Amino acid sequence: MKTIKRKIKQKSFGFHNQEELLVLSLKNDNGMRLRITNFAATIMSLEVPDRHGKLINVVVGFDSLQDYVDKSKNKVSRFLGASIGRYAGRISNEKITVNTIDYPLYHENGVHLHGGRNGFDERVWEIEYIDEDELSVSLSYLSEHMEEGYPGNLRVKVIYQLTNENELKITYQAVSDQDTVVNLTNHAYYNLNGVNSITDHTLKLNCSNYLEVDHQIPTGVIKPVVDTNYDFLSAQKLDALEENGSIDDTFVFDAKKEAKVTVSAQESGIVMEVLTNQPAVVIYTQEKFPDWNFRKGAKYSKFPAICFETQNYPDAPNHSHFPSAVLQAGEYYENKSVFKFGIVND
Repeated sequence: MKTIKRKIKQKSFGFHNQEELLVLSLKNDNGMRLRITNFAATIMSLEVPDRHGKLINVVVGFDSLQDYVDKSKNKVSRFLGASIGRYAGRISNEKITVNTIDYPLYHENGVHLHGGRNGFDERVWEIEYIDEDELSVSLSYLSEHMEEGYPGNLRVKVIYQLTNENELKITYQAVSDQDTVVNLTNHAYYNLNGVNSITDHTLKLNCSNYLEVDHQIPTGVIKPVVDTNYDFLSAQKLDALEENGSIDDTFVFDAKKEAKVTVSAQESGIVMEVLTNQPAVVIYTQEKFPDWNFRKGAKYSKFPAICFETQNYPDAPNHSHFPSAVLQAGEYYENKSVFKFGIVND
């Protein structure tokens, strides 16, 4: 396993400390390769064999670390590959309430998004260990009490692991010294062809319900997907994006079924299954990317990629009938998700 690919002094990007930004690489026996950086605990690329054995980078990423750092400011990068927290998704009401105490949150037009002005997607994480036998890397971050308005000193960890079954396992863990709220996820953008568009992809979800929203904030109503554009109970081709527009919605996994997403690409023949212990997945399709310097010069067209943000419900702190997002002091939070790759049966 290759470990440090290159290192860049954090100071050169305007940070206050002398920590280093590093790129780490994991490679399994089948040639599948994962590259991550400790800036935002970000997935930079993920190369997967296609139906001909050619390696395809299925995660949209930049060509340089500096792009990640520079474009993270003001969220220009759109959270490309980043770890999201302290709370993934949107929170309304400009605050959270924990143990009857109100904690004001940073907001824009009343909405707190993906952890605030400077969420985990703009932090430098500490590399805890690299396990060459398990092909895993662990990174951690200490979110101090009242960072972005959240109570409690929260120690967060993410473990990235490759397996020889061509799985990427992503595990987020957290523990706090005070009661708080937590909802962590990864914001990688997937394109199983590695270039152009996802409109030849097909998508299937074990989700019979989705969250109704008003201006992208959940109303509290959980609605059935049947007879709507949200019905992916059977595989649907994503060329419907051209007519229906982008997806930015929360799909609720069926309690009696495996929490699973299946997406496949006709051109490459790659299929990806997403399995998780989370109650929902936020699916987001970017309509278009700017003309950025993507990894190895990759070019993308309209509807270039799709995100699968496995997590709790957005705005759960403001809806008592949603799964609780409260993490009590000393308890452990864990989000375990597996991204398993294979080849479509022709």
